[in-house]
This record gives sequence, structure tokens and C-alpha cells, in this order.
Amino acid sequence: MLTHLPRLLAIWTVIARYRLDTLLPPPPGLRGTMLLLLLRLHPAWWLAGSRAHHPARLREAFEELGPLFIKLGQLLATRRDLLPANILDELVKLQDQVPPFPSRIAMAIVEAELRAPLSEKFSRFDEKPLAAASIAQVHTAALPDGREVVVKILRPGVAAQIRQDMALLRDLTAWLEARIPQLAQFHPHRIARDYEQTLLDETDLIREAANTRQMRQNFLNSDMLYVPEVHDAWCTTNIMVAERIYGVPIDDQASFARLNISRQQLAEKGFAIFFRQLLDHNFFHADMHPGNVFVETTNPTNPRYIALDIAIVGQLSREDQLTVARLALALFSRDYSEIIRVAHRAGWLPPGANLNQLTSEVARIIAPILEKPIDQIQFGPTLLAILDMAREHHLEIPVQLVLLIKTLVHVEGLGRSLYPALDIWTLGKPLLTRWLKERVGPAALMKRLGEQAPAILTGMPDMPDLILDALTQMRQSGQWQDRQLREIGSLRQELRTARRQDFIALAGIAAGMAMVAQLSGSNAVIGAFITGIFILWRITR
Repeated sequence: MLTHLPRLLAIWTVIARYRLDTLLPPPPGLRGTMLLLLLRLHPAWWLAGSRAHHPARLREAFEELGPLFIKLGQLLATRRDLLPANILDELVKLQDQVPPFPSRIAMAIVEAELRAPLSEKFSRFDEKPLAAASIAQVHTAALPDGREVVVKILRPGVAAQIRQDMALLRDLTAWLEARIPQLAQFHPHRIARDYEQTLLDETDLIREAANTRQMRQNFLNSDMLYVPEVHDAWCTTNIMVAERIYGVPIDDQASFARLNISRQQLAEKGFAIFFRQLLDHNFFHADMHPGNVFVETTNPTNPRYIALDIAIVGQLSREDQLTVARLALALFSRDYSEIIRVAHRAGWLPPGANLNQLTSEVARIIAPILEKPIDQIQFGPTLLAILDMAREHHLEIPVQLVLLIKTLVHVEGLGRSLYPALDIWTLGKPLLTRWLKERVGPAALMKRLGEQAPAILTGMPDMPDLILDALTQMRQSGQWQDRQLREIGSLRQELRTARRQDFIALAGIAAGMAMVAQLSGSNAVIGAFITGIFILWRITR
């Protein structure tokens, strides 16, 4: 940890300068008290002044700390149930109003990447950024043919900042895992390592361009979601040029009211889009904060979402897809026993787990929220109760589902802000039922056979040889098994013979010893002789 000392000191200074400790309840226990005391020993805590009470302090601290903390702020901005409204209103600015880097640097990067002056590649390039976030900033421009575009430009040095903070996080989680066994079952070190790669993927705009093309293809001609076109000829690792879209941010409640756009319809469409991405496409946008989600307003009676910044995407294996769908369906059906059975089959429960007790605890935690609209669900306490149950029962939380959980936090937060009375339970059940029927029913079996038919047909010429090889192996295996059985039979016979011989020898030795003990003179000698004979006989046998 000594290698991270300069960064730890910088983080300590920022936390003290903005007195971020006052935003949280006092930490319990002696260690928490010592940590709080250590934080307040920093001179910056005592010199904080008015900024220690300003609503913008958390946002400003995250901006100063860099990309990883800005990402955390973006996640918190969707959680109106966790922090005061004035602080959350400031965190929203982290979605697209982070202080930009100088425009001259941005323009120089574009020219270097395209290996030509801006005037050759664009008929117009606007120096003032349209938006700026943790990883990149966006400028508006026009192509030589007049098409309006946005140019996304990677922040200089952002990848190095991510690597520095993630190295600290990896070492910290490894240290905690080694000292807190209850924490190890959540695999924080592996999660940190995987999330580092996820963030580094976001710094490769070629990858983002490919993700955007895939998402656009998945929702081509959809009345639910629009994905802008990417102009591949202008894309590199450090810049991406895409179609400029026109819409309103997902949190622009005033525009929805003015245009008479149904927020309930939007919320329901948002959940339907998420389920389609997760289940039908197995390719979901994993960074759905409000800065990346807009609404098209050209048809207010049937509004359509617009997805931007598809840098972070998630995919699950077929087995994990089925597990998640079955868990969600069991949840929507209030079948708590099925929730535990699905988790058990997925290998999330340790051997010997008390399934009845787990079922009761899941029912205790989940049942109270299933009858409530989304605005009445206390997400934070519910999540903490689930994590506490997982710790107590040593449940294994699969690392590959962490990105999905993060996405669910975003989606649920968006739904909460759009239409607080949204009934996600009634909405989700038919979608999951349909998907499972299509994937595991007879029709799904026939479909998979149909998909695999070409491979089966191309393998048909080799089928006779394969059958012959299999039969030969079976015959050889049968012969080997027969030989093994014969050998086992011989061993059994030898054991039976040995037992009889042991009995005879033991009886003879006992008789000889009795003669030695009871007789004297020559008879004692005869008894000893008999005993020796039987011992020698048994050894030689």
C-alpha cells in the first residue's frame, strides 16, 4: 500500500477539504471512530470554511478526484432515495457538465487523429463543447456534405488516471479480503479487476463505435429506441464521430409536461427496452445514467428513447440468462422457495445450506416491497438486508452479475424519477414468462435443433466412423470392465480363503498356548511346538 501513499494522501485531503464525512452517519465501533478522528486531524478539515456546507461540495470533490469518482457520482445521481435533493441536483451535473479540457487541445487531438486540418474533414467545427463527462467531451460539427454530427474526444491521460485508482482499489480489496473472511465471498478483488477492464474499454472509442453499431442493428426500425448512426471513416481510438440527435434529457420533466408526453408510458417502455436488451439480445447498455438517455419528441403520443455513449455493455452466458430470468419470474410470482431452488441449482449456495431458513429470510426481506409502487420501495435498506443475508449464509455472488446489478440500479432509478407509481412487478412478469417459454419450451427445443441442423448435416458423412469408434471403445471398455470384475472376484475368493486360514491358525495357536499354560514338562514342550507349527503355517500360506 505504500506505493499508493501519494494518491491516498490526495484522497484524504479532498475528503477533508469538503468534509464529506458529515454526509454519512457516524461509523460504528472503535475502528470507525479512529477512522473519523484520523480524517479530522487533516488541517484541510478545519480550514474548509463555507464549502463544507455547500450543496455542490460532493460534486466538486468527485470532479477533483477524477474519473472513477465521477462514475460513482453518476450512479448516486439516479438514487433520489439515498441523498438530499439539493446534493443530488448537483450530482446530476456530473453526467454531462464536468469541467471540460481546453478546446484547443481537443481540436489538436482531432487533427492528429484524422491526420488532416479540421477544415478538410468538417465544414464546421464548434469550439465550445456541447457536453463534458468523466471520460470524454463532445463538440458539435458538420461533415463536408452538411450532415450534422457530434465529435466525441477522449480526455488526455484519462486511461492512466483509471489505472492508478483501480490499482489502489485492487490492492485495497485484496487487503480487506485477507482480513475479513465475510467479505471474501463477495469477491471484491475480482470485481475491482473486472471493473477496471470495463472502464478501460470505455477509453477505446473504436470499441464504443462497434457497440453502438451493434445496438443500432438490434433496434433498427424500432418504435421504442433509436441509436445514432456512427461514421466509421472518422473514428479512431481517441475520437468518435456520430450522427447528431435532437431530443430532451430523460430527467427533463418540464418538457414532458409541456409536450404532454406520458411519463408512465416512458417508464414502461424503459423497462421493456431493458428486458429486451437483457433477454432477447443479451447485449445491454450498462451505463444508463440520465446523461446517456434522451427522449425523441417528434411524436409525443408515442415517444421513443435515444441511447448515447454505449461504451459499457454487458452480456451473460446462456446459463446466467436463464438463472436471472427464473429468479426474476419467481420474484414477480412471490415464489420464495423457487428463488432459493434456482440459486441452489446455479451453485450460489454453499453445501449444507439451510434452504428452509433461507426461504424464510428471503420472504421476510422481499415480501414487504412486492406490493408497493416503486416510489415507496426503500432500495438502500433492502439491498443492505440482502447483502447481510448473503454474508451470514456464505452465499457466492457471481462476479459476472455485478455489471447487471449496476445497470438495474440505473434503470430502477430512472423509473423512480419518471413515474413513481410504476408497478414493475406487473410489467415484468409477462415479459419474463414469454421469454422463458420461448427459450425452454418445446418450441425452443425445435428451434435449437433447426439452428444446429446444418452442423448436424455436415457431420453426417463422418457418422459411420464415429459410431464404429464409439462401439469399439464401448467393447474395449466392456472387456476392461470384465477383466476388472474377474480380478475383483479373485480377490474376494482370496480374502475368503485367507479368513478361513486365519481362523484355523488362530484356533491352533490358541490350543497350543493353552497346553503351554496348563501342562508341564514334555506336554508343555508339545504345546509350544504346536503353537510354532501353526504360526509357521500361517506365515508361509
